[in-house]
Amino acid sequence: MGPRAWFHALSAISPQGRRHDSTTAVLSNPGVRGARMSIAQISLPKGVGAPAEKLFEAITQAGTAEELNRAGGKAEGFVLGLESAKAIKSQVAEALYVAYDDAASQRSSQLAG
Repeated sequence: MGPRAWFHALSAISPQGRRHDSTTAVLSNPGVRGARMSIAQISLPKGVGAPAEKLFEAITQAGTAEELNRAGGKAEGFVLGLESAKAIKSQVAEALYVAYDDAASQRSSQLAG
């Protein structure tokens, strides 16, 4: 697969090949379908929260679609690295993927309209 807007492909399939939506993420209120994710709602290991927030902010503050795609790719790589190094559990990785994807989708809509 060549260069792509990561958030379009990620919205349907996670790297583990599972379909996801906001209900699969670790939310403070998991019974709320479509609840807006944020990094603060995810239990992260010490030292991971600050960079995770910084990546989330880069997505939400992107000024162009290109910036958004770049920030989303960095966030995806960050989570993949943490998951590959077994620094986070797969459930936490999934929650991060969903949070970043939700933020990217919302920002994409804002940039488009």
